[in-house]
This record gives sequence, C-alpha cells and structure tokens, in this order.
Amino acid sequence: MRRRGPVFTGAATAVVTPFNENGVDFDKLEELIEFQIKSGIDAIVICGTTGEASTMPDDEHKSVIRFAVEKIKNRVPVIAGTGSNDTRHAISLSQYAEEVGSDAILSVTPYYNKTTQKGLYSHFKAIAESIGIPVIIYNVPSRTNLNINPETLEALSQIPNINGIKECNFNQVCEVINACEGKDFTVYSGEDGLAVPMLSLGGKGVISVMSNIIPADTHKMMSDYLSGNIESARKLQLAVTSLIKALFIEVNPIPVKAAMNLMGMNVGQCRMPLVDMSPQNFEVLRKAMIDYGLPV
Repeated sequence: MRRRGPVFTGAATAVVTPFNENGVDFDKLEELIEFQIKSGIDAIVICGTTGEASTMPDDEHKSVIRFAVEKIKNRVPVIAGTGSNDTRHAISLSQYAEEVGSDAILSVTPYYNKTTQKGLYSHFKAIAESIGIPVIIYNVPSRTNLNINPETLEALSQIPNINGIKECNFNQVCEVINACEGKDFTVYSGEDGLAVPMLSLGGKGVISVMSNIIPADTHKMMSDYLSGNIESARKLQLAVTSLIKALFIEVNPIPVKAAMNLMGMNVGQCRMPLVDMSPQNFEVLRKAMIDYGLPV
C-alpha cells in the first residue's frame, strides 16, 4: 500500500500512561484522551517513550493500544508505539496495532544490541512489509546511542508504507529533508524546543511531550506556522522555552507526570527504574509552570 500524504500535520501528543496500584488506570487514560481531543490536538501517540511502553508487558501494551483506538473512534489519528530491539517482537506488536485499528505505528531505532546501517534498513523494511498501515520511524540517538543516517533514511523512504520520521537529531535534518524530498516522506520534530525551526526547514509538525499539559498552545504554535502566521508561531515557541527546559530537567516522563499531578490530573507515578523528581528540580518545574500561567 502506497502512503498518501502525512499521517498528520501539526501537533501530536505522546500521551503519558496513567498508572495506579492495579496497573493502567483506564478511566484516567480516557480522561486524558478526551482532554487532548477537546484541546484541538491533531493526533495521539500511545505507548511511546512518554507512555513508558518499555515497562509494559505485551498484554498490557496491547490493551492500552486497543483501548485508545476504541475511545478515540477515528476523531484523530492514533499512532501506536510498537518499536523493539527485537525485530520479530516489533513485527508482532505492529501487526496487533494494525489489527485493532491504529492509523500508523511509531517504531524506534533498535537500542542496546544496536546494529549497522544495513541492519537498520533490514529491520525497518521487515516491519513495514509485515503491515499495511504507515510506519513513522523514530530516531532518538540520545536514548539508543545509534543514529539512522540520512542515506539510510533515503533508502527507507522508498519503501511504500514508510511514511516519515520523528527526528531528534536536528543536526542532520537538512540532509534528511534533502535526501527524502519528493518521496512523500514526512519529517516531524521529536524535540518540543525545536518544533518551529523544524517547520522552517520543511517539517510538518511535532510529536510532543509538553502538549500533555498545554495541548491547545502546542496545536496553535504548529497551526499558526503551517497557516502562514509565522510571527505568532515564533513567539509561542520562544514563550515555552523555560517550561520545556523544566520538563526535561530529569528524564522524560518524570517531570511531565509531576507537572500533570501538580495540575490535579492525578496520573500517578512513573514505573521504576524511573523515580520521583528531586525536591530541587521539582521546585524548578513548579516555578516554570507558575511563570507560564499554569494552575498548580
């Protein structure tokens, strides 16, 4: 199946997974989904890094994907995180995501065991060929210690349903866009702080952490730029600088979950090995939220 344009343009939220003592708090997850959609978000990423998918056994991971698809009911695209450093496992999760109605998958670069650029091509090709829905590749060298090089992405962009990339290596964005120009391949920012700069180079949106707490502002920042109101988008990007810095003062999603709890969303704690914020960093986050005008 040949892809037809971007899975989404604008802002997609990498939604946190709310946990309680029994596992996933599905009632709270439904609340978060409704909050995002009512705030105008353009797509939802479920079971991504921010959703702590790496701590979920397969049955739980699958149940969260299925739940999100059923509750969203085609109102916005659902992008399911199904990446793995085991190609067979990634294929199995991706096939399940397609089976239950996900609009696309997000597939991260293999981590820990890593591979060569040839191996990366083979890995993503095997995943893409196992399903019929679009694949968005996720390049995040800070977590995987492995970069997908522009020439590898150029080769991958020729595979029919490899639709785009969530790119966190801003240093190579120009090369990636030049290499994949004209191949119906969409580039999204994986960094909230570089969302508008990414659009200026030809990107189509952001897969965002901060939109868990400011979805309307994140959507507006992207939609303003894409509709030609560049000055408004620029000002919005600058305005969120301190908030973004605070949201990444410790490993994501530790701060964003703390922020959501400060706002009364009651999303629970992160799963170990992630632990609560240090008191000093918590105060930095709290001050940044107050300065931005968020209720704490």
